[in-house]
Amino acid sequence: MVKPRLVNLNIAGHYLLPTPAEVQRQLAAPPESLETVAGGRRTIRDILDGKDDRLLIVVGPCSIHDPKAAMEYAHRLKALAATVKDSLFLVMRVYFEKPRTTIGWKGLINDPLMNDSFHVEKGIKLARRLLIDITKLGLPAATEALDPITPQYISELVSWYAIGARTIESQTHREMASGLSTPIGFKNGTDGNVQVAIDAMRSALSSHHFLGMDPQGRASVYKTTGNTYSHVVLRGGKRPNYDAKSVAACASALRRAGLRSKIMIDCSHGNSNKDHRNQPLVFGDVMRQVRRGGSPIIGMMVESNIREGNQPLDGGRLKYGVSVTDKCLGWEDTERMILAAA
Repeated sequence: MVKPRLVNLNIAGHYLLPTPAEVQRQLAAPPESLETVAGGRRTIRDILDGKDDRLLIVVGPCSIHDPKAAMEYAHRLKALAATVKDSLFLVMRVYFEKPRTTIGWKGLINDPLMNDSFHVEKGIKLARRLLIDITKLGLPAATEALDPITPQYISELVSWYAIGARTIESQTHREMASGLSTPIGFKNGTDGNVQVAIDAMRSALSSHHFLGMDPQGRASVYKTTGNTYSHVVLRGGKRPNYDAKSVAACASALRRAGLRSKIMIDCSHGNSNKDHRNQPLVFGDVMRQVRRGGSPIIGMMVESNIREGNQPLDGGRLKYGVSVTDKCLGWEDTERMILAAA
């Protein structure tokens, strides 16, 4: 009797990755990087606790595809951060993984050569090296927690994580968030549903048990204590939700749920109607809400790059400093907007 084949029917192959511990030994984080991360997390927690009245601004490329351009952006942002430090706390958006609605480039970690070769080991090391270089400048970094294994490789270099609109209802991501060591922003759903973000916050507050991988690459069961530092990120949906009425409704829902009523506004995505040129309009409206006083808004997120717009991944030569995913605000407009806010 022929034994039927029952597993790996759709698997073309697999290969081993180096363990998180091996990658961390090869690319050890220097003391100045770790101090930047610790200081960034401490400041963000103070902002959420109301001990620091500065606004938190998470700003940077929609996604990272060129480490050289990312470092040029980081140097520019570090200088701007020093200029506005009395009123704004700038954290660089450093997104390495991109959730796709259908298909598309999945980010630097998954496909660093951008040709469907998927050299994940190379992508992990590029991401870790870049985070080390950015934090050595004294600039905190923010990213999205997407793959549940990735944080084992880079999380000690991240000061703020987001859970995205496409994964906000995922039990896996809520459990992961409960164990992350950073403050976390939970985005509303792609349709604009804010309740799913509130539910995620409540879940992440709780202790969970889940399967994961330890630093030595072994399958493990993790128990978490729950993450007490989280907030909602309003990113729009079928319609924008950055207006004062939407913000007040979200704050009220958070209070009813017994949660901290602290809110970040994503100036891109649904709030800009996916037009990067609208981000300064959203940013300006949010600043007016903050200046009126008593607002639950603690900060904003902006998609920004060296040059504005985006470009297709069609095999041609890529323009330097231009996004390959969402359209971004250019540096000059970004700088002008942030200086005006400060």
